[in-house]
Amino acid sequence: MFNARLPAAAVALFCLSIMLPDQARAIELTGAWSTDAKLCHFMFTKKGKQIEFAELSDLYGSGLLINGDRIRGKSARCTIKSRKQDGDILDMSAACASVIMTGNLRFSIRVIDDNNFARIFPDIENMEIRYTRCSP
Repeated sequence: MFNARLPAAAVALFCLSIMLPDQARAIELTGAWSTDAKLCHFMFTKKGKQIEFAELSDLYGSGLLINGDRIRGKSARCTIKSRKQDGDILDMSAACASVIMTGNLRFSIRVIDDNNFARIFPDIENMEIRYTRCSP
């Protein structure tokens, strides 16, 4: 477990730079992610140098914008508080807020490769949502 007093950037850099044995390694999560790569251009738009959700993005599936320890969905924002990787599984704890509530969320992802991951639900066997990195 990481010392809570370490700067968040140092913790994120450390987590992302760890190389684990047997083909499992940390993934760089920063970027735009969609449940369907063919729909990226419907889900995201570029405003200046920033990538944002398109106005009607929720009609085309689920997407995430990740920047360091910040994760944004169309209706919620989260800040990752801790990460722990075991093989190709990355467990995260985050503080999240939407327009109707705030709370802590624990979630897990299975790293597939540098451009794909699956959000897994440990309590529901064989349940996952796959995400693909969208090109800028």
